[in-house]
Amino acid sequence: MAEIVNVVFVDRSGRRIPVQGRVGDDVLRLAQKNGIDLEGACEASLACSTCHVYVSHDFVDKLPTPDEREDDMLDQAPLLQENSRLGCQIVLGKELEGAEFTLPKITRNFYVDGHVPKPH
Repeated sequence: MAEIVNVVFVDRSGRRIPVQGRVGDDVLRLAQKNGIDLEGACEASLACSTCHVYVSHDFVDKLPTPDEREDDMLDQAPLLQENSRLGCQIVLGKELEGAEFTLPKITRNFYVDGHVPKPH
């Protein structure tokens, strides 16, 4: 049986939602499985940034460095911060016990709606 990892999601309203995952789960699917509104429009194919989360500062350095494809998608995410990552690329391990994943206030979904922002 897989080992349990306890993490906390902080939703867009600031509500803290403790969740138990298993080693090997990714944060996007864990959120969805627990009814947390993390979109994942491209189904983890690294073609959008809708599963953008902020990783609690104590845990950012415990994650592998984002690869170039993840970095490219993060560049599309609104409200980008130093601790921004894509939930589909965060795989739970015991080192993430107690981590918090905060959902940004907004996301942008170019993949599905094809919207191209125009400068004002």
